[in-house]
Amino acid sequence: MQKRAPLVSRETLLPFILLTICFAAWGVAANMTDPLVKVFSKIFTMSSLQSALVQFAYYGAYFCLAIPAAFINKRFSYKTGVLTGLGCAAAGAFLFYPASQTMTYGFFLLALFVLAGGLSILETSANPYVMAMGCEQSATRRLNLAQAFNPVGTNLGVFLAATLILPNLNQASAEQRASMSAAELKSIIGAELDAVMVPYVGMAFVLVVVWIAIACIKTPVNESTEQRAENIQFGASLKRLLLNRHYRFGVLAQFFNVGAQTCVWTFTIQYAMTAIGGNEVDGGQVLQYSMIVFLISRFVMTWLMQYLYPAKLLMIMSLIAAGLCIVMTQAPNMVGVVSLVAISACLSLMFPTIYGIALEGLGEDTKLGAAGLVMAILGGAILPLFQAAIIDSWSVIVSYVVPALCFLLVAGYGLFDIKNKATRTTTANNSNSAPVTVK
Repeated sequence: MQKRAPLVSRETLLPFILLTICFAAWGVAANMTDPLVKVFSKIFTMSSLQSALVQFAYYGAYFCLAIPAAFINKRFSYKTGVLTGLGCAAAGAFLFYPASQTMTYGFFLLALFVLAGGLSILETSANPYVMAMGCEQSATRRLNLAQAFNPVGTNLGVFLAATLILPNLNQASAEQRASMSAAELKSIIGAELDAVMVPYVGMAFVLVVVWIAIACIKTPVNESTEQRAENIQFGASLKRLLLNRHYRFGVLAQFFNVGAQTCVWTFTIQYAMTAIGGNEVDGGQVLQYSMIVFLISRFVMTWLMQYLYPAKLLMIMSLIAAGLCIVMTQAPNMVGVVSLVAISACLSLMFPTIYGIALEGLGEDTKLGAAGLVMAILGGAILPLFQAAIIDSWSVIVSYVVPALCFLLVAGYGLFDIKNKATRTTTANNSNSAPVTVK
C-alpha cells in the first residue's frame, strides 16, 4: 500500500502557519471595513453614496493590483509576492494614523486603497505559495486547510469593529452635530476617528511581525510547481481565456457574487437599525451573527457537495438568497433581519465554488485565469454604489433588490454549468458508443 503524501512536512510547518495568518488577515481587513460605510456616513455627515466609496477604494484596489501581483510572482517568486503584499498592506494600515489626525475622508480612502492593494498582491501570491509547499498530491488539501482560516478572520474583523469602533461613535444625530460649535464637533469627530484608527494600526504591527518572520525563515517549496508559473505566455493565455465562454461567464458570475456579498454585509447595520431599531452597536451584532452563520455554513456546504453537484448547489443557494432579499424588502422587521442573517449561509459556498468551476479544465491557463477571477472582485467596488444611490433616493429596505438581481445572475451561471456538463457527458457517451467502420 502506497504511503499517503503528508499534508505539511516538518520543514514547512512554521512557514505554513505564518501563511495561514495571512489568509486570516485579509478576512479581518475586509470585514472590519464593511461597517466603515455606516461609520463614515455618521462621522462626516455624508450620503450613503459618498460613504460607499469606502468599498470602491477597497475592492477597486483588488482589481488594480491582481495582474501586477501575477507579474511579481512570475518575475521573482511567490515568497517575494507575499512579502510585497504584506509590506503594502502594513503601510496602508499605518496610514490610518495620519488620516485620523488630518480628519480627512479622502486620506482614509487612500489608506484603504493601499491596504487593499497589498492584500490583493498577498492573496494572489499566498494561494499558489501554499500549494507549492510540498508534493502535488497534497496541494489541494493543503490549500483547503489554509483557506479554512479566512472565515475565522472575517469573524474577528467584525468583532473588532463591533467592540473597538462602533461603541465609540457619538450618538448625536446629524441635526445635533450641525448645531454644535466647530471646536465641539472637531473634538467628537477626533475621538471617533481615533477609534477607527486603533484596530487598523494594531493590525499593521501584526503584519510587520509576520513579514519579518516570513522573510527570515527559509521556505522549501516544490520548485517544479513554482517554475510552471514562469512558463506562462500571457498573450496567448489571455487570448484563450477570452475565447472561453465558460470562463468568461465565470468571471462575470464572480463579479456579481462579490458585489452581492459586499452589498449584503455593507448595509447590514443600516437595514437592522431601520427594521428593528437600535443603534450602530446593535446593528454590529447582527453583522456578527451573519459572520458566525457564514463560518458554520462553509463546513456544511462542503459536506453537502458530497451529494450534490457543486454547480447545482450554487444555483439552489443563489435562488434561495435572491428569495431572502425579496422577503427583506417586503417584511422590514425581525423576519427581514433573520432573512438577512440567513443570506450568509448561502454566500458561504459561492466564491470558492465559482472559482473552482470557472478554472476547471483550463490547464496551463489556470494561473492567469485565477488572476482574472481575483480582478472580478471589482464587483464589490461598483455594485454597492448602485445600492447606496437607491438608499439615498428611496430607502435601505428597497435597496436589497440590487443583491437579489446579482444572486439571480449567479444562479444563471450554475444552470449554465449544469447544462454544459450534460452536453459534455452526452458528447462523450456518443463518441464512446459510435459504431466503428472497418474498411
